Amino acid sequence: MANELNSLDIQEILSLLPHRYPMLLVDRVLDYTPGESLHAIKNVTFNEPIFTGHFPNQPIFPGVLILEAMAQATGLLGFKTVENRSENELYLFAAIDNARFKQPVTPGDTMHLHVQFLKERRNIWKFAAEAKVDGKIVCSAEIMCARREL
Repeated sequence: MANELNSLDIQEILSLLPHRYPMLLVDRVLDYTPGESLHAIKNVTFNEPIFTGHFPNQPIFPGVLILEAMAQATGLLGFKTVENRSENELYLFAAIDNARFKQPVTPGDTMHLHVQFLKERRNIWKFAAEAKVDGKIVCSAEIMCARREL
C-alpha cells in the first residue's frame, strides 16, 4: 500500500491560521510531515486585488507576498508539529534571511510552497522555504517564526 499524503483543505487552513481574505495566501496543503516539511499551493489569479496597482498593464505578484505565502506555510507546519497547542498561540514572522527572487509570478501561475523545518531554539523556529512555478524556483529564503501565546 502506498504512503497516504497528509493534506489540509481550506477549512482546516482557516482553523489554523488567523489570516483572511485578502491576506490568506495558502489555498491547500498537498502533503506534510510534522516536524519535517510541508508542501502547499497558492493559485494566483487575475482577480486578486493587488493586481489593480501592481502593475495594471503588466501584473506581477509582489515578492513580499510570495514571502508571506511561504511564511504562512511555515506557520501551518508549526501548528501541525506541536501537539496540545493553546487556542491563543500564533507563529509570528521573526526574520527573513537570504531571500532571492528568480523570476516573476503572474496571474494563472500555481505557486508550490515547499518549507522544511531546520531547527527550534527558545520558541524561535527556523525553516528553509522555496516557492516554485512549473518546477522552477521563483523565490527562496530562510524564514524564522516566533512561537507566541497572545
